[in-house]
This record gives sequence, structure tokens and C-alpha cells, in this order.
Amino acid sequence: MSTPATPAIEVRTVTDDEFTDWIRAVNVGFLRPPAVDEEYVSGLRANSDLSRIQGAFDAGRCVATFRSFAQELTTVGGAALPVSAVSGVTVTPTHRRRGLLTRMMATELAAAKERGEIASTLIAAEYPIYGRYGYGPASHITEWEIDTARAGLDPRWAAPADGGSVELVPLADAAKLGAEVFERFRPTRPGVIDRDRRWWDLTTGVVRRYDPWTEPFFAVYRTPDGDPAGFVGYRADDKWSDAKLPENTATVADLIALTPGAERALWHYLCSIDWIRKVRTGRRAPDDLLPQYLPNPRAAAIVTHSDYLWLRLLDVVRVLEARTYASEGAVVLEVVDPAGLAAGRFLLETDEAGARCTPTTRSAELTLDVRELASIYLGDESVRRLLALGRVTEERAGAAARADGLFRTAGRPWCPDMF
Repeated sequence: MSTPATPAIEVRTVTDDEFTDWIRAVNVGFLRPPAVDEEYVSGLRANSDLSRIQGAFDAGRCVATFRSFAQELTTVGGAALPVSAVSGVTVTPTHRRRGLLTRMMATELAAAKERGEIASTLIAAEYPIYGRYGYGPASHITEWEIDTARAGLDPRWAAPADGGSVELVPLADAAKLGAEVFERFRPTRPGVIDRDRRWWDLTTGVVRRYDPWTEPFFAVYRTPDGDPAGFVGYRADDKWSDAKLPENTATVADLIALTPGAERALWHYLCSIDWIRKVRTGRRAPDDLLPQYLPNPRAAAIVTHSDYLWLRLLDVVRVLEARTYASEGAVVLEVVDPAGLAAGRFLLETDEAGARCTPTTRSAELTLDVRELASIYLGDESVRRLLALGRVTEERAGAAARADGLFRTAGRPWCPDMF
């Protein structure tokens, strides 16, 4: 007697009636309690395009999830790129190793290219997963823990020396002031992504993703003229020693500043709060100025350093023409992409008028995978480092150094947000 065939697992977009079950499957995949909050589901549904949400269904049960949404990514020089942000990627433990992610990813990347989104972004939960789909780590984050007693800051500090001020702001004003600072900051740093109204609603507790929720403190730095030029959101625990001495930690959720002076003032404010003995900085750029703001930089110990934003290029011409470059020059790149979405040979030329990228039949000077080009793109990686690692092939002597001269940036990219 033959064994009945196992029904095929169906991968498709999710219907409105299936959205709650899809959220439940997301929770299972991320090892969160399967129960869902209906208010949160309703809010997410109102801000989601079902045509961009996929699920894998086995006998009607959702066993894998995948979501994308439109996003803007700041590139070098300040331009905002239209990209597809990937999130909510899970496979239920009972259905691993069946190619479900590969099927969903192929559908999404083809659709993103068709929509005119020139790249795709994601935050990788695990390092080995996404390179095989053409993504490369394009930015890193570092988190420090500051020992305030050893930082060497003036314990009598009460206000910024530049004549500005730091003030706590009520929850009702936090989103407006924070968004005002952030929108002015966003074009200044490669790797930053846009924040919509829902981001601020989640940050300020108007919408709650999980319970329990603890309301943060919010503070704003104002210039001597009264203009908001820095913003910080943070929480503090309540921990005391057996000798009744404070051992509290302030944990930063978000700190954005328009000038080094504004940033310095906010860090000094945090380190001067009574009872606070440690400050956890949250996700910062690896080359953040913070440790050097302290008279004793060793008081800021690194507690986390990791890859963060991953990038997948879909339109090499538009992507390379969108950013600015550090010098004038030209290089011919052979871009390898097994998926065929961004493969080709391209001549990149830069001068004071901008950048031009065109398909070419000229001999390649550098050969690299699309994921390596993504790592170079925002300035987080060096071509010569990748050459030394065997991930770039130099077809013409000196091409790697020349490419580094073009792609070099003054600072490393930074993505402060999770999505």
C-alpha cells in the first residue's frame, strides 16, 4: 500500500482574517508567548500592507512569517533611498529546513525590484542566515556602560556650559520634540532610517506592543536661543545595596543630537542624575564620540558590539549614483549575484558634478559579490580589508586602493533603530 502524499505547504500573502494568526506565529517564532494583544494587532494591521505580508500555511496553520514595508534609508551625502525593510521573519520550529524562508525571500526581492525599491534592509537575528540571499552587514552598533563615579565629570554640574539648557519634557510633548530633532538629524548620518507616527506612538506608549510597559523619562537639550537640538529617552531601575546606597542604572532608549555640544550636554546630564551609578548607552555607532566626552574614557566599558543593519542591493546603478564620494575617479566593478537581481559589470565614475554608474563591457578591475558591495556601500567596510579576507578579487593592481579612495567616509554609518 502506498503512503498518502503529504500536502504541499502553501506560501502566499496573508488575508485579513488570517492576520491575528500570523501575529501569533510571529510570537512563536521569536519565542514570545503566543497570546496576542488585540489592540496591538489592530494598530499594526492599520499600518500594514497585506500584499507585502507572506505566510507559509500547512493544513491551514501559519508556520512561517515574512513582512516587508516601505522605508527610507539615508545614504552617504544625505539622500534618502527608497528601500524595502524586511521584518517579522520566522519559521515555526516544527517546520525548519524545508526551504520556506527561501521561497518567501525570493518572492519579496523580486517584488521589491518590481516596485522600484532599490535595496532591501533588515536587522539580522542570526549572522549566517542572510548572506546567502545577497545581504551584507552595512553598519555595526556598540553599547557602553558608564561607571559615573569613575567618569571624571564635575559632580557639581547643573547646566551646559554653552548657555543652553536640558529640561525634562512631559509625555504629551515628547513625540513632537523628538520628531523635530530627528528629522533635522536624519539627513546627516548614513544608515539612519525614517520614523513614522507609529514609531513615536510605540516609543511614548500611545500604542503598547508588550506588557508590562514602563514610561520613560524624556529630556530635550535647547540651544541658548531656545531651539531643540538634542533629545533623549531613558528609563531607570530602582536598586539599592544592603547598606542603603543607591546602585541604580539609567538605560538609554534613544539619544539624538544635532551638534557635539548638544550630545555632550545630554550625556553629562545622564551621568549627573542623583542615585544613578551606571548609564547604559543603548545602540550607538562604533565611532561614537561618547567615550571621549569623559575625562576618563575607560569609565565607559563596551558591553555589546555587533553587526546591525544588513543591506541587499537591487539596483546597482541607482544605488551607486545616489551617494556622494570622497574623491574623483573611476573603477569598473564586476558584481556577482547568484539570484540575478543585481549582477553585471558597471563603470562607476565620480567627479565634482556627482556620480555616474553605467553598465559596461570594459574589463573588470574588481570582482565582488553583491553582499560585499553592500558592506562597502555606506562606508562601514574597506575594500582592502575584504581583499585581504579573500572576499574581493582585484583584477587590476591598485584597484582596491582606488575604490577605497572613492567609498571612504569621514565616519561610520549608524542605524539607531530596531524594526
